Amino acid sequence: MYVADSRSSKAPAAPAATRPGRREAAAPAAGRAARAAVPGTVVALGVVSLVTDVSSEMVSAVLPLYLLTGLGLSPLGFGLLDGIQNGFSAVVRLAGGHLADRRGRDGAPRHKAVAAVGYGLSALCKPLLLLVHTVPLIGAVLAADRTGKGLRTAPRDAMISLATEPAHRGRAFGVHRAMDTAGALLGPLTAFLVLRTAGGPLLADGGQQAGYHAVFAVSACVAVLGVLVLLLFVPNRPATDEPSAVHPRLRDGLALLRIPGLRRLTFCAVLLGLTTVSDSFLYLLVQRRLGLATEYFPLLPLGTAGAFLLLAVPLGALADRIGRRRLFLAGHGVLLTAYGLLLSPLDGLPVVACVLLLHGAFYAATDGVLAAAAADTVPAGQRGAGLALVGTGQALARFACSLVFGALWSAVGGTAALTWSALALAGCVTGAAFVLREPAAPDDPAAFEDPTDAEVPS
Repeated sequence: MYVADSRSSKAPAAPAATRPGRREAAAPAAGRAARAAVPGTVVALGVVSLVTDVSSEMVSAVLPLYLLTGLGLSPLGFGLLDGIQNGFSAVVRLAGGHLADRRGRDGAPRHKAVAAVGYGLSALCKPLLLLVHTVPLIGAVLAADRTGKGLRTAPRDAMISLATEPAHRGRAFGVHRAMDTAGALLGPLTAFLVLRTAGGPLLADGGQQAGYHAVFAVSACVAVLGVLVLLLFVPNRPATDEPSAVHPRLRDGLALLRIPGLRRLTFCAVLLGLTTVSDSFLYLLVQRRLGLATEYFPLLPLGTAGAFLLLAVPLGALADRIGRRRLFLAGHGVLLTAYGLLLSPLDGLPVVACVLLLHGAFYAATDGVLAAAAADTVPAGQRGAGLALVGTGQALARFACSLVFGALWSAVGGTAALTWSALALAGCVTGAAFVLREPAAPDDPAAFEDPTDAEVPS
């Protein structure tokens, strides 16, 4: 038996209002209710994501320089590889959500088992980067790594949503994303320290690849630790798990798009993903705009990660109050502001700091908030498949964006490519605002828990 399997993971509902004259007892009770809004399963999965993101971001922080400067890859070629990371994740995400929803012989869903396979596959790919030195082989390893990410994402988010009371899902996803982002914050810093410890210049030619190899080796060890935390401390099933009479089929997952709310949310995630420039391209633009030395390039993601870490929980709680779709759209407005600053004649370190702050705020307002909004519209028995639909659409759109942006950069330059992307994003935000108009009454997440409903209101 796993250590975590003996514990309950469902967060209890908030207590009823206290009687008049009991204000002294109400305050501590309110504090306990706020803490209970984030169950142990969410915290355990947050630790897994934190450790795994340290490993992943160590590689991501140095990969653009390693490919563009060390291996001489063109921006278009880098766009292809960067798109592969998103594209392969998207291809298998639907399969991961579907497999996770299917139940084993004991009647429990396989969310944890499928997530463990995904985390394990990504961990196995890290040491392979030590053995491959050509662009095709590196692309194959990155594809396998992103396959692991695709397998684990939907089951992980399904476990978070099923373990949390519907009214607190925004906060729960915010806590998880904050812990995940703590790993994203530590990853580039760890890569920077490893590179400095390994010594030598960072331009990878001849014998100067030792620093990058050291990063890949340390990343592999950290990834294994994340898998162990998942196996030992994440419960195998939600405490309120309900038996299912049938195994969901893959086409049943695709049929979820008949649900109006999920269909609109998926459409808008795709639309906005088509105009979201990848992080790597954004950091390259910032680095060239500032004229930053290449050895400091791995530190640029720290600005984004720091803002994400600080804002994920409060913005998640805000989404629970004002509406998750509304905050999701506002987050893309924040990203548009970051693009505008990067294109403006303003210059200097303060501008770059503002761009990175806005970039982190964009993720805090959209990443976990999108998953929480999708969970509101999907039956519990098909939660993994429903979340995978939204995530797959968004990932495929960002894959296409990476290819197009890389081609535009090669043809007209990075600044012109960003200008076109900003204009397209402004139009898409306007269209998505029309599609995702908030209903007159707030959504009641409890109304979406019946898997027999053919149509679920949005």
